[in-house]
Amino acid sequence: MAKPIRIGPRVGSRRKGQPSSRRSGRLGSRKNVRRIPKGVIHVQAGLNNTIVTVTDVRGQVVSWASAGTCGFRTARKATPFAAQTAAGNALRTVAQGMQQAEVRIKGPGLGRDAALRAIFRSGIRVNLVRDVTPLPHNGCRPPKKRRV
Repeated sequence: MAKPIRIGPRVGSRRKGQPSSRRSGRLGSRKNVRRIPKGVIHVQAGLNNTIVTVTDVRGQVVSWASAGTCGFRTARKATPFAAQTAAGNALRTVAQGMQQAEVRIKGPGLGRDAALRAIFRSGIRVNLVRDVTPLPHNGCRPPKKRRV
């Protein structure tokens, strides 16, 4: 037996006279300002991108930014300047309320030092800088070397 054809308003259509949700909605930043006195700043510096995440002490994400979301594309995402910009953007929403933080850096990328310098310059007192890069104890066999 065939399903009956329903004739009704199309999904995604809007009634006349009402603005679309994009036009009527958000103005300014989507990230709301949360005041947390103490937090953890995670810097993940990969070979292709740098991601900076600000969390509270329990690990709930307050704010984050990456070199890609800051407008850098392709090879420019891996630069120290992109990492510095990403760290500044991630800390901008919480910088007023956060007094002290612990910094955890992961990865071998070029953005490690630049992001750390941006965090120091933001005015947040850094209690601890910890390198949490995972190191294998001779685990998996690495992929064969690239021949260019």
